[in-house]
Amino acid sequence: MTAPIRQRNNDALTRWNPFADLNQLASQMERLFQNADELKQLDGFIPLADIEETDDAYVVELELPGVQRKDVNVELDGNRLIVTGERKERERKGVIRRRTRTVGEFRFEVVLPNEVADEGVEATLDEGVLTVRVPKAGREQPRRVEVK
Repeated sequence: MTAPIRQRNNDALTRWNPFADLNQLASQMERLFQNADELKQLDGFIPLADIEETDDAYVVELELPGVQRKDVNVELDGNRLIVTGERKERERKGVIRRRTRTVGEFRFEVVLPNEVADEGVEATLDEGVLTVRVPKAGREQPRRVEVK
């Protein structure tokens, strides 16, 4: 059985070298894992979030089960929303046999697409969901011009 043939530039026929493709894949995987190691060195986690745009505001909902209000910090810097905090490990009496829940510090950051108002930002934490409502900056409403 012969190796498949690839057509390359100038219609020249060359034999396919699967080892060259594997070497390229290996180098790409190595770069990917190097980047993953850098991410692992960062402490904490990024909570899951939804961002909704309404006519007058941006509404950001973050999943933060087990987080207390006193352990959450919400900041608005221009149109950048930054939510930081900590999910603390609760005291346990027994031996942990399995752990899949994340604990520790978290950080969520998003740049909102348009100008926002500094005043009127609201944040509520209810049933493990942090809801932040950031009003859009006041802009002139379109007005109808009557043609005479």
